[in-house]
Parts: sequence; C-alpha cells; structure tokens
Amino acid sequence: MSQFESLIIGEIAEDTNVDYDGTTIQAIGGAVYYSGFAAANIGHKIAVLPKADTTKVDLKAAFAKAPNITVFPVHSTHSFVTKNVYHTPDRERRTSTVDSVIDPYKPCEVPEEIDAKIWHLAGLVGGDIPDEMIPYAVSRGAMVAVDVQTMLRWAENGGMVYHDWAAKKEMLPYIRFLKTDAAEAEILTGTDDRVAAAKMLYDWGAKEILITHNSEVLVYDGKEIYTCPIKARNLSGRTGRGDTTFACYINERLTKDIPTSLKTATALVSLKMETPGPYMGTREDLDAYMKEFF
Repeated sequence: MSQFESLIIGEIAEDTNVDYDGTTIQAIGGAVYYSGFAAANIGHKIAVLPKADTTKVDLKAAFAKAPNITVFPVHSTHSFVTKNVYHTPDRERRTSTVDSVIDPYKPCEVPEEIDAKIWHLAGLVGGDIPDEMIPYAVSRGAMVAVDVQTMLRWAENGGMVYHDWAAKKEMLPYIRFLKTDAAEAEILTGTDDRVAAAKMLYDWGAKEILITHNSEVLVYDGKEIYTCPIKARNLSGRTGRGDTTFACYINERLTKDIPTSLKTATALVSLKMETPGPYMGTREDLDAYMKEFF
C-alpha cells in the first residue's frame, strides 16, 4: 500500500485570469494544483488524483516541479475551462465564466493501492465530486477534508452561481476538516458572523471548521475559536489563497496542535500571496518568513 499524508482529489483547471488593470494570464489552476504544491513544498508526502481531458492536458507534467507528489491521472471527456475577471486591486470581487466541466468523480476511480490519512476533496464546482465520495472516503479509513466550494458553486448557463448544499446536514458528520470562505459560510448558515457560522457548522457535525477571510484565518473545534491575521505585503498571488491555507493546515494537524498549525498555514498563505502561482518555496523559506513576520 502507498502511504501518504493526504490524497487530494480535484480537477485541473485551464484558467484565463484577467486582472483589474486588464492584464491577462493563461495558466493551469485548480484547488488540487495549489493545494498539492503548498503541502508538498513544505515537506508533506502527497498523492493527487487530478482529472482533465488527458489528450490536451499532461497531468503528470503539471505537478513535475513539486517534490513529494505522486500523481494518479484520471481522464475526463472535457477539462474544466474557466475565465476569471477580477474587478478590484484586492481581487476580492471577480466574475467567473465556465466553458466546460469534467465528468464527475466516481469512487471506483480512486486506486485501491492509495492509503492516505486524509482525503482532501478539492473540486471546483458542484457535481464534480458527488456527495457519495464523502462516506466512501471514511469507508477507506481516511479522515475527510472538504473545501465546500465544490458543494456550493455551480456552473450554470456559462456562469458561476452559488446554491446551498442540500445534503449538508447529512454529510457534515462525516467531515473531519471543513473549509469555507466568509461568503460560503454565510450561504451555508445564513449568518455573516464568522464565529457564529463556525459554531453552527460544528453543531451540524463537522469536527474542525476553518474559515478564510482577507484579513484572517479562523478555526473552531467545538471548544475554542482561534484566529491568525494574514500579513501578505502584496496580493499579486491571491489566486489559490484558500487552497494553500487549507492544504497546509490539515497536513500540519496530523502532528501539531491547532494554534501551531493555524499559524503555519496563515504564514504560508501570506508568503504565497506575494507571488503569482502555486507556492514554490521551501520549508526553510516559510520558517524564515514566520520568524520575521509571525
């Protein structure tokens, strides 16, 4: 059996990103991409199960520059193809359009030889990682980590819309780590109070809730609220912010307590946000940044 700290499941995106000033960049993206690099480059042993039209996207090549990653490519009839137009310098407001989406993941697509402590479900839109994948991960002996965007964000009529997660109260009790951003937390719970939202999500069954915001990262474990401020000196690498935070946090949590893991994850995303693309630094770079700013 292959032994990994986490298995990250999610499609590779073919992104066109248009900044507020009109600068246009075409790039590979997706939660699995940013999460994989972030966790691997700080020393964690990671498996990824990326999906795309493999006649057009070389999935192994996409992760070739990351150490500690084993790639298990999955073919899809179509790739996830999207365009993001950012409207403000802080990149908090964007309009996303979708040209195509992947075939949904199936439990049978996860190789039996993969043995991972955490299954990190990192899809991009509703339907690509069906609800059935959550109890299936538990049946394979894994802790489940879910980035809730894959349950809330839907591709409809060429655009992106948000809907509440119909099965949330059924599925949340299976989830060890749940990640939302502030807007997603409000969709799930009906409140814009991040502390109240985290407590509600815990009451519905999730064991540890991480909520990202442009000012801080918050974690709640049913006992205490923990927060850590983001200290990025610029936002040129904002894309992949939540993915970087969550992947770092859950892998650090395998061996460290919540305050230490939260500080490390917040420092990593602060450093990553200063450079476009996935985190390409080392653990030593992160340690030096933490020493200076955290």
